[in-house]
Amino acid sequence: MVKIRLNRMGRRHRPFYRIVVVDSREKRSGKYIESLGFYDPLRENDTFKVDVDKAVEWILKGAQPTETARSILSKAGVMKKVHEIKFEKKA
Repeated sequence: MVKIRLNRMGRRHRPFYRIVVVDSREKRSGKYIESLGFYDPLRENDTFKVDVDKAVEWILKGAQPTETARSILSKAGVMKKVHEIKFEKKA
């Protein structure tokens, strides 16, 4: 199963995360298929950047985001775009 999750980077007590597409059997910080963006919880307003088109493409292919990744993707507008695409196909 393919998942969209966070890959921890940075030094001790100063983490930042990459939002990545990964095989669910890989380690937390193991190799990944594709990077979709980043998330930095230590900066003001929880800075993040996501490639929306790539994220939508992977979710439509069946990739399942984790809870934290889903929250970040929702803030970026990815989940709304996925819902609109799925809703248009049914109509």
